[in-house]
Amino acid sequence: MAQSYRDLTVWKKAMELVTEIYKATEGFPKEEGYGLTSQLRRAAVSVPCNTAEGQGRLTKGEFQQFLGYARGSLLEMETLILTAGNLNYLKENQLAELLDLSAEVGKILNGLLSSIAK
Repeated sequence: MAQSYRDLTVWKKAMELVTEIYKATEGFPKEEGYGLTSQLRRAAVSVPCNTAEGQGRLTKGEFQQFLGYARGSLLEMETLILTAGNLNYLKENQLAELLDLSAEVGKILNGLLSSIAK
């Protein structure tokens, strides 16, 4: 296992995703500040945070559990990205880029979960 959560590829990619979410939501309408913007940012931040917290736990089972939380947050975030797209808060290229990056994080996360389960 990695020495630090910062060594995990999934954590690094999730942090990249958080940065892109923050950039993308800067252009959302001001009335969404406490709604979609906040919820999307919180869901995005939850992915690397749960990954880090899980890596710091004492057992493999706990790590797995927190990676499951991270996966749930990732899917919540994807749903919110799609909602923002439906509301035309994101340009088509932004929507595609965020969904592609989210899918990449999901694949890495699922791979890590599979490797821990063995």
